[in-house]
Amino acid sequence: MRAVLAVSLGAGGLGRPLASRAATLAVGQPAPPLVLHTLDGRDIDTADLLGKVVILTFWATWCEPCREELPLLSAYAARNSDRGLQVLGFSLDGADDLSAVREAAAGLSFPVGLLGSAWAGDYGRMWRIPVSFTIGRSGLLVDNGWDDKYPVWTSERLQRVVTPLLRQ
Repeated sequence: MRAVLAVSLGAGGLGRPLASRAATLAVGQPAPPLVLHTLDGRDIDTADLLGKVVILTFWATWCEPCREELPLLSAYAARNSDRGLQVLGFSLDGADDLSAVREAAAGLSFPVGLLGSAWAGDYGRMWRIPVSFTIGRSGLLVDNGWDDKYPVWTSERLQRVVTPLLRQ
């Protein structure tokens, strides 16, 4: 069995309280809106994606688990874009790392932008990456991203969480 590691952006127990706000995002409640300012200058507002299944993925170029997850998520997104799947990638890298982010994003099938910090509006502080939030076609949060068993996307987790939503 492959061990999965998630990078913590907090120190020991200090990171836990920071997670509380994001972890309280209730599945079944309306997903908070968030705007992705893409590397190519577009603004994509999640509020405008009603009717699509949306995955918000938070990552960084220095995060090894993120670099392992992104190609899997990109391939899944490419295979399912015609079924109404939209993935938005939020890099936590700073502006100083823009060239590394552009390089990492060049091979991805979904738009990427710089978040520039670990704070993501009403999604709270991204205290562990990679982390993703899944929004159903009706705009409700389907997966709050803090799944302890599968902290990163795997084929099994995509099949369990996202594939059924694409059938709706």
